[in-house]
Amino acid sequence: MFRVLDVDAAVPTAPLDPATVLAGAPAAGSRALAAVSGVEVGVWEMSPGTATDVEVDEVFVVLSGSGTVTFEDGERVDLAPGTVVRLRSGEHTTWVVHETLRKIYVA
Repeated sequence: MFRVLDVDAAVPTAPLDPATVLAGAPAAGSRALAAVSGVEVGVWEMSPGTATDVEVDEVFVVLSGSGTVTFEDGERVDLAPGTVVRLRSGEHTTWVVHETLRKIYVA
């Protein structure tokens, strides 16, 4: 049986830890949609602002919004609907969100 995952479902967000915020007052949150063979599929959202993060193993596809993610080695990826990105556990990143960013992730 096929089931449709509701990628438009509301995502509960909360202000980010002030120690990670570099600009603005971004809030973020996620909502798990399914678990497949021990892998989580969900939706994540972040409002405008700039924040740092330490990543988990993940692949994601941007559903809406815009921004950039910069990796500690200097690589920068522009984020827009349809962009696919691979994150690796332990990577340090900086997220700059211009328009509320919404992604579906597999982690």
